[in-house]
Amino acid sequence: MPRPLPLLLLLSMPLAGFATSPATTSDDASSLLLKHGDADDTAQRGRVVGRVTNAAGEPVEGVTIALKGTTYGATTGTDGSFRLSVPAGSYQLVVSSMGYASQEIAVTVTAGETLTLAPFALAQSSQQLNEVTVTGNKSLNERITGVSKMAIAPLDLPQSVVTIKQETLEQQQVLRLSDAIVNVSGIYVTSTTGGTQEELGSRGFAYGSNNTFKNGVRFNNGIMPEASSLESLEVLKGSAAILYGNVAAGGVLNLVTKKPRFEQGGSLGLRVGSFGFWKPMVDVYGAVGKSDKVAYRINGTYEQGNSYRDNVKSDRFYVNPSLLFKLTPKTTLVLEGDYLRDNRTPDFGIGAINYEIQESRSRFLNVAGANNATTQTSATATIASQLNNTWQVRGVAGFQRYDNELRSASRPTTVVGTAGPNYGNLTRGLQRTQTAENYYLAQLDLTGNFRTGFLGHTLLVGADADQYETNTLAYTNPASTTRANTAVSTYDIINLLDPTKTVTQPAERLSGFDDLVRNTLTQGNTRRAGFYVQDLLSVSEKVKVLAGLRWSYQETPSDVYYYNSVANIANKTAGTYVENRRYDNALSPRLGLVYQPVKTTSLFASYSNSFQPNTGQDASGKSLAPSTFNQYEAGIKNDLFNGALSANVTAYRIVNSNLAQTYLGPVLGADGQPVTGSNGQVVTNLNTNVKELAGEVTSKGVEVDIQTKPMMGVSLIAGYSYNHTAYTKSNIYENGSRLRYNPAHTANLSLFYNFGSAFGESAFLRGFTAGVTGYYVGDKLAGRNPRLYDPTKGPGQPFTDSFKLISIPNYTLFDASLGYSYERVSVRVKLSNILNELSYNLHDDNSVNPIAPRTFSATLGYKL
Repeated sequence: MPRPLPLLLLLSMPLAGFATSPATTSDDASSLLLKHGDADDTAQRGRVVGRVTNAAGEPVEGVTIALKGTTYGATTGTDGSFRLSVPAGSYQLVVSSMGYASQEIAVTVTAGETLTLAPFALAQSSQQLNEVTVTGNKSLNERITGVSKMAIAPLDLPQSVVTIKQETLEQQQVLRLSDAIVNVSGIYVTSTTGGTQEELGSRGFAYGSNNTFKNGVRFNNGIMPEASSLESLEVLKGSAAILYGNVAAGGVLNLVTKKPRFEQGGSLGLRVGSFGFWKPMVDVYGAVGKSDKVAYRINGTYEQGNSYRDNVKSDRFYVNPSLLFKLTPKTTLVLEGDYLRDNRTPDFGIGAINYEIQESRSRFLNVAGANNATTQTSATATIASQLNNTWQVRGVAGFQRYDNELRSASRPTTVVGTAGPNYGNLTRGLQRTQTAENYYLAQLDLTGNFRTGFLGHTLLVGADADQYETNTLAYTNPASTTRANTAVSTYDIINLLDPTKTVTQPAERLSGFDDLVRNTLTQGNTRRAGFYVQDLLSVSEKVKVLAGLRWSYQETPSDVYYYNSVANIANKTAGTYVENRRYDNALSPRLGLVYQPVKTTSLFASYSNSFQPNTGQDASGKSLAPSTFNQYEAGIKNDLFNGALSANVTAYRIVNSNLAQTYLGPVLGADGQPVTGSNGQVVTNLNTNVKELAGEVTSKGVEVDIQTKPMMGVSLIAGYSYNHTAYTKSNIYENGSRLRYNPAHTANLSLFYNFGSAFGESAFLRGFTAGVTGYYVGDKLAGRNPRLYDPTKGPGQPFTDSFKLISIPNYTLFDASLGYSYERVSVRVKLSNILNELSYNLHDDNSVNPIAPRTFSATLGYKL
C-alpha cells in the first residue's frame, strides 16, 4: 500500500486558520492512500463519509479505512470522521486499528452522490487485551500547532507548546477560558476586574489583546470569548515576537474554532446549572447540497444566568458560521465569522479596608442599573495553496469590530479606614465610557521543505500588517449648581460592611448616569507592519537549529479632544485638541538548538528578544523608546511508552533590563540643563508621565506538563509551575519585591476513566465516563507595591507609604464529572469546587472578586 502523499499532509495543516482535521481537507486528492497518477474522471466518482467511535461512543483517531482489493483509503481525524472520493462501484469497506477488531461492510458508490454511513463502533480486540494498547490519538509532542505558523512537530521546536483538544474541553464541560487553561501549567487568571472579563497571565506577564488570538487573528479580550465554539486551545509559551511582533513576553494563546465538514452531522445541547443558569447550544455541519467542493458549519448558543453574587446577572448570544471552499485540488478557502453580544452586571467585588479583604462571597457594591454591554463581530478569510511538492502559500485577511458601553459605580477605593462611626463608609461615584474599535489584519506566509546539501530546511518567510482604529468617549462629573469651580462627584454613601446601614448623604448628589457630561474623546490609530524569516535547519537526525529574525514597525498616534466648554458639551463637539505621535521599529532575533538522542526525546535551549512600546516621555521631552526583553529557555521533551505518555520540563529566564519607570532626576529646561527654584535648589521631577528606561524586572521559573493518550480507558493531564517575577533594579520599589498578580505556584490534574474500555458490549457501564480535575494556586499577591519615595515631594524626604501588598489565600479546586452516552444521546453532570474553597481574584485593592462556590451543572446532548 503506498505511503500517504507528502503533498496532502502539508495541505491538511493550515487550511482553516490554524487547525483542521483530515475530514475538513478531504477531496479527490486527499484520500491518504490514493494511488499516485489516478486518472479517473471526477465526474465518475462518488463519496463515502462516516465516523468511527469506540464502544463508549468517543471518536477514535488514526483508524484505517480501506476499500478491499484497491489502493483507496483514508485515516480518521481527531473527531473520528473520514471521507473517501472513489470511482462508482461496489466495494467491501475495511475498518481496522490496533487494539480493535476489524470490521467489513459492503458499500455501493454512485457517481456524483455522497453515501453517509452510520457511525462505526469498534469493539476491543480480545487477542490484544493483554497488551498495552493505545488508540490512534496523537501525543502532546506530535500535535503540530498552527500558532507556530510552521509544520514543526513540538519535539523539533525549542519552545514549550501545549494543545488542549476538543474532547478534553467537552469532557470537562468547559464554560470559560479559565476552565480550559487549568490544563496548561503556568497560565493563570491574574484578575477579573469588574467581573466582565478574565485577565490571563503567564510567566509573570499579562496576556492582553496583543497576546490573544482566534484562528490566528488578534481579538479584543475585553469580552469573555465563547468556549462552546472551540475545537482546540493552543498555547505557545515564552517569546512569540518573531511571529507576531508586539506581544508580551509570557506567550500567546490561540483559540481554534470548529471547522466545516463534508459529512452531515451536528449536535443539540442544553446546559443547566446553579443560580438559574441555562444555555441551549446548536452545532450543524455538512456539504452544501451534494457538493464535494463546498462545506459549511454553524454553531451558536444563548446563555442566561444569575450569580452567587447579589444582584449580578448576565445574558449573551453567540453565532459562528463558516464555509470551506475547495477551489482546486491544491487550494482551499475558509471563510469564518462570529458575532457575540454580552450584557452583564459590572461587579468590582466585595471591597477592602486598609488593604485587608473583608471576607464575603455575596456582598455587592455597585449601583442599581449598572451594566456592561459589549458586542464583538469578526470575519476571517484564510486561503492556502500547495504550489508544488516544496512550497505552500497561505494568506489571511481579518476584520473585527468591538463596541462597549459601560455604566457603573466607580471602583470602591474611598473607604473610610479609621475607627469610628464612619468606619467602612464608601463614597460611590459613577463612571461612564463608550468604546468603539475596528481592527484590520493582512498576513501572508510562504513555507517550504527542501534540502541544500546535507542540510534540511523547514523555511518560513512572511509579512503582516494590522491596524487598530479606536474611539473612546469618557464622561465626567457635572459642574456644581451651588458652588463655583467645583464638580458634583458623589452618587451616594453606603457602608461597605453593611450596605443596608443608614448613612447621611451629601446635600448635592448625582441622580444617575445621565447627569455625567462628556469629558474627552480619545482617537487612536495604531498601525503595525512586520517582515520575518525563520528556518528550522536539520543538521542531522539528532541535531536541529531554529534561527530567525523579524523587523517590526509600529506607529502609535493618539489624539485627545477635550470637551472644555458648555457649547462643546451641548453641541457634542470637542474643544481643545492634543496630538500625540510615536514611531517605533525593532529587530527581534531568535535562535534555538534541539538535540534528540533518540527519536522520542529532545533537549532544547533557545534565546529570543522581544519589545514593548512605552507611553510617556523622557526628561528631554521626547517620546519614550520601547523596552526590550531577553528570553532564555531550556528543557526536555519526552514521549514515553511508545508515545502513551508525554512528559515535558521547561526552565526559563526573562529579563527586561530597560524597564520604564518614573524619572526622579532634575527637571530639565529647554537648554537641557537642570531647572532651579527660587531658593536656588534644583527642582526634582514629580510628573509621573516623565520616565526613564532604567529599571529592571526578572522572571524565572520552571514548568512541567504531562499528558497521556487514552490508554485502557484512562486519560491524564497534569502539570506544575513555579514562577518568581520581581523588580531587580528600581528607584521606585524595593529591589527583590515581587510583581503582583502572579502566583508562585500552580498545579493541575485531570484524570478521566472511560468504562467502555473495560466492559463488554452488553455491560451497563459501557457508556459511562467519570473524572476529576484539580487546580492549585499558591502564593499570589495583589494590592500595591510600597514605594520608596513620596511622589508629591520627591526622593530623599521622610516617607512611610500607605501602599501595601495583599496576600491572596491559597486555594485548591476539585471538580467531579460523570457522563453517560447511549447511541445518539449523552448526559454529563459536573460538581465544581467540591470543597467550597473561598479565595479571590484581585486587581489592586479595589476589585476583590470571590471565586465561585460549590456549583452544579448538567448537559444533555443529542447527536444529529
